[in-house]
Amino acid sequence: MRDETAGTKSAAGKRGIGLPDELVKLLKLHRAEQDRERDKAADLWTETGYVFTTPIGAPLNPRSDYDEWKRLVEVAKVPDGRLYDARHTAATVLLLLGVAERTVMGIMGWSNTAMAARYQHITAAIRRDVAQRVGGLLWRTAEES
Repeated sequence: MRDETAGTKSAAGKRGIGLPDELVKLLKLHRAEQDRERDKAADLWTETGYVFTTPIGAPLNPRSDYDEWKRLVEVAKVPDGRLYDARHTAATVLLLLGVAERTVMGIMGWSNTAMAARYQHITAAIRRDVAQRVGGLLWRTAEES
């Protein structure tokens, strides 16, 4: 079993990331809830420094993430997949958003561009967008030029 406090596989694993304002708000709400749990637990609280803990501050069981992932996949009515597959989804979302390759590499912690081919997947929406852009270029009227 992997130690949840083990270091990252590479130096790229330790990096800063940007967070959407909405997520920052949710994390602040979570911290307030955790502060209430800390007060309620009193002497039973174990300070671990983790953002997500049990109601007494202990680390979550890694199985909890798996179970929660499976529950969320079912609620969202999306195809079942591994929690690790969310990395592929994240990389593909960055592709859909048109994020520059160098930026994607930094966010994902990739050391070379070959990882994009492994993680980013061309979706039907991307193919449609390219087709429309090419069509617009090829069949643009003289008035639009």
